[in-house]
Amino acid sequence: MSRVTEVFQPLQADDPAVVAGFRMAARLGAGGMGVVYLSHTQGGRPVAVKVVRPELADDPDFRRRFGREIKAARRVRGAYTAELIDGDADGTPPWLATLYVPGPSLTEAVARRGPLPVPALLCLMAGVAEALQAIHGAGIVHRDLKPSNVLLAADGPRVIDFGIALAADATAYTATGGTIGTPSFMAPEQATGDDVTAATDVFALAQTAAFAALGKPLYGEGSALNVLYRIVHSEPDLSLLPEPLRPLLARCLASDPAERPTPAEVVEWCRQRLEADADAGGAPAVWREINGPAVAVPDPVTEPVAAPVTAPEATLIAPQPLISYPQPPDGRPAMTPEERKAHRRRRALISAVGVAGSALLVTALTWKIMNTEGFGRLNAADSTASTADPTARASGSASGSSSGTDSTDSADDADDAAGTDDAAALGTGNGTSGGSRTSPTSPAKPVATPYPLFWVDAENSANLEDPQEQLTNGKGEIRFGCASAGCELKSDTAVFLQMAGAPGTGSLDTCRFMLSGAKSHTLLLAGAANGTEICVKDASGNIGLLVIQTKSTAMPKLAFLKGEMTVWRDAA
Repeated sequence: MSRVTEVFQPLQADDPAVVAGFRMAARLGAGGMGVVYLSHTQGGRPVAVKVVRPELADDPDFRRRFGREIKAARRVRGAYTAELIDGDADGTPPWLATLYVPGPSLTEAVARRGPLPVPALLCLMAGVAEALQAIHGAGIVHRDLKPSNVLLAADGPRVIDFGIALAADATAYTATGGTIGTPSFMAPEQATGDDVTAATDVFALAQTAAFAALGKPLYGEGSALNVLYRIVHSEPDLSLLPEPLRPLLARCLASDPAERPTPAEVVEWCRQRLEADADAGGAPAVWREINGPAVAVPDPVTEPVAAPVTAPEATLIAPQPLISYPQPPDGRPAMTPEERKAHRRRRALISAVGVAGSALLVTALTWKIMNTEGFGRLNAADSTASTADPTARASGSASGSSSGTDSTDSADDADDAAGTDDAAALGTGNGTSGGSRTSPTSPAKPVATPYPLFWVDAENSANLEDPQEQLTNGKGEIRFGCASAGCELKSDTAVFLQMAGAPGTGSLDTCRFMLSGAKSHTLLLAGAANGTEICVKDASGNIGLLVIQTKSTAMPKLAFLKGEMTVWRDAA
C-alpha cells in the first residue's frame, strides 16, 4: 500500500459528499467523536473536516458543549497548532474544520522509522510545549495530548484536537473513553478523577516525548486498569531514555502537578540545547528526515461523483443535484433530515442491543469456565504470583467482572475458593500482602446487591443504602438536575467517576481503585449514553456501580436518568 493510499482513503458509500459547503475529497481517518475528511476552502487551501458521529449529534447536551469548545478554539493562534477555520455545533451534522497539516502523526512516524534521535526529540518537545502555551492561553486544557494528536509538518509539530477534548467529557464513544484521555498518556490526577489543569498536559507532553524516544508507552502496555495503576502508584523507569532528556522528563513526570515545569520553561530548556545543532543545520535536517517524502494532496472536488450502479441491467443515471448525503445507489429517493435522524437512532439502538447481548454471552461463558476445578487451581497459582506483580491480579479482576449482575457475586465466590484477595492486589482494603489463602477469621468480602431500578430526576433523588427508594425534595445524597451547563449528577457527600472502556468493564475493584482519589461531587452527563457505567462512593464507604439504561435530557424540565445499580456496602 502506498503512502498516498495510507493517508488519503476513498470515500465510503455512507460518507457525506458535502458538509456546510465543504466538498469531501477523501477520508483522513476516524476517531471516537467522528470521521475526518480532506476538503478545500473556496480558494483551494486544503482543510481537515471532522464530522461528529450521529450518536453524539443527537445529544443536545453534547451540542451545547461542542459549541462552547468551538468558540474557545477560535481564540487559539499558535505556530504549532492546527488553526480552526470554522465549525457549527448546530449543523446537520455538527462539524468543525481546521487547516490540513501535510505530514504523518507522531504515531505513524515512529511506527515507520522507529524512535526519534535526540535533536528531533528536542524540536518535538519545544514545538508541542509552545502549542500548549497558545492553547492554555485561550483557557483550554487539551486533556488528550498523545502521539496521534501530534502531526509532524515539515517546519515542526502541530497539535490537533484541542478544541473538542472537553466536549467529549468522558463520552462512551471515545476510543478509550472514561475520564477524558487515553490511559497510557494520562496524568495521575486525571486517572483518579482529580482536578485537571494545564500541568496535566505537561505530564502528557513528557509521556508523548518518551513514546517518541522509546517507540512504546513509558508506563508499558496492557489493560487500562494496569496502566493507570502504574501511573498512579509507581515511578517511571527513565533509564532507557536518552540521557540528555532525563532531567527535563523527570520534572514533567512529577506526581505533584505543582512540581512540574510550565510549557514556557520546557520551551526555554529545549531551545538552549538546540542552539548548537541549529547553528550547524543539524536539527532542521534531522526533522526533515523523520517526515519522509511529501505526499501529494488530492485536488479539490469540483463536481459530485455519482455512486456506481450495480444492478444487472444498469443504465446511466442523470447527474443529481448536490446534497449533503449521497443518493442511495438503488434509485430510492433521498431521505429527509427527519428520516435520516430516525434511521440513525434505529441503527444505534440495534447496535447497542447486539453489543449488550454479546457481552452477556461472553460473561456467562467466562464465569462458567472459571468456576471449573482446573481454573480454580489456576487462580490459586495466580494469587501466589500477585506478590511480585500486584497489577496482574487487578487486571484479571477487571476483565472478568460484569457490572450490575449476579456474576459479580460469582466472581467473588470463585476468588474466595481460590484463596485470592483483590483488595490486597490493588493495595486497597484489608487483604494480606502476600495474596495467601484467606483464613477463617479474615473479614468477608463485600457482597454485591443488585437494584434493577434506579431513577432520579429534578424532584426525586436516591441513596446508596436503598437506590430504589425515591426521595423527594432533594433529600437523597444522589441528585439530578439540568442547569445551563447541561444535566449532571451531584451530591454534597458522595463522589462520582465515569468509567473508561466499553460497557461491562466495571466491577468493585475497578470502582474502588478509581474512586480512591476522587474528589468531585458532580458529574456532567453530556457524553453519557445507554450502557455508560458510573462509580459512586458515599460518606459511609458504600460503593455503587450505576449502569445507565435511559438518559432523557432533551427537555430539561422533564429530564430524568434511569438505570440499574449494584451496591457493595462498607467496601471503600
